Amino acid sequence: MKAVSEGASRRQAAERFGVSPASAIRWQESFEREGRVAAKPQGGDRRSQHVEAHADLILRLRAEQPTLILSALRALLAERGIATSESGLSRFFKRHRITHKKTRSTPPSSSGRT
Repeated sequence: MKAVSEGASRRQAAERFGVSPASAIRWQESFEREGRVAAKPQGGDRRSQHVEAHADLILRLRAEQPTLILSALRALLAERGIATSESGLSRFFKRHRITHKKTRSTPPSSSGRT
């Protein structure tokens, strides 16, 4: 932080820029440690690597049982000690561009919608 390097205290720098003294201290320490003056990236994907680590198994299970629903797949993974959620599996398949189209339970009607 330029203000601190020019002689201002961290508290003065905090007041000058309208942030808390604790924030000014963290910013100064990150600048001294890493040379970084911008905020770290926020958000983003933090958990997909856990599911992706088991991609071969997930894809194999789906190939063996193509009609497997997410809750059943989640249960099979849990039996193997792999904890995940149905939504995590749904995002996995979306990332891999894999869709599951349900078949019709009744034959199409020749006279109208079913």
